[in-house]
This record gives sequence, C-alpha cells and structure tokens, in this order.
Amino acid sequence: MQFLEFHRATVAWKCSDVDDQRLRQKLPPSELSLAGLLNHLAFVEDYWFSHVVASAPLREPWVSMPWGRDPDAEFHQAHKLTGIGLRRRWGEACDRSRDVLDGLIAGGSHLETAYRRPGDSSPRSLRWILLHMIEEYARHNGHADLLREAVDGLTGE
Repeated sequence: MQFLEFHRATVAWKCSDVDDQRLRQKLPPSELSLAGLLNHLAFVEDYWFSHVVASAPLREPWVSMPWGRDPDAEFHQAHKLTGIGLRRRWGEACDRSRDVLDGLIAGGSHLETAYRRPGDSSPRSLRWILLHMIEEYARHNGHADLLREAVDGLTGE
C-alpha cells in the first residue's frame, strides 16, 4: 500500500498551489485537466474501495453523474467545483478508502479475497484492485506531470 500512498501524495503535490483557473487548464488537443484528474481519482477511490470492496452504495455525486450521455462525466463535470472543493472531495475519498483497507487488514482479510463489480461476472481479488489503483494513479500522475508543467513549469515526482 506504500506505492498507492506514494502516488496519492504525488497527485496532491501536482495539484497543490494551483488556482482554480489553472486546475481547469487543458493541454490541447486533450480535454484533460488537473481538475478532471482529481475528480476522476476521487471517483475511482469511491468506486473500487467503498462501492466494490466495502459493498456500500455508490454515493453522490457519482450516482447523479450523466454516465449514459457522457462516459467521462467525472472529468467533464470537474470544472463546476472550486479547487478547494475538488481537493476536499478527493481527500475525503482517499480517507474512506484508507478506512476500508484498514478495516480489511484489522479483520484479517487476505489479498486473494474476491470482490465483484456490479454487472461483472469476473471477481477481482483485493490484490488485483490494489494493483489496478496503483496503475491508475501511475498513469494519471504522468498526465498530471505534463499538465502541471504546462501550467507553471513545475516538473518532478
């Protein structure tokens, strides 16, 4: 879980000290922004750890997202929030995920314990979910690095 925490810390750093306008800045031709990445990562934290692993109902704002019209709604809806709101949403999602994982560890859950996504017949092990989240963050940290460099020239992990 240290690698997941490393990648979470990298996202936090890439999105720190950036005003709302710069969080929303895109790097054409891509539609990606730091704001969109934060919102997406908040969604995947809630989806995988709270919804899939902990079997909690999908929470707002995810329930009300227009997924049918826009499969990337969490990216595109991010501009509606302030930087403070986005950072809070993502931070709270990370905290919920940590709570879920801490509970599993305290309860003696095994990495091979399987969980099913709604509508998916293939179970995913906790190991798979953790590796997927590390991969998700690693990919988006590369995007965040390019976006942050375009915003103010800051580079690095």
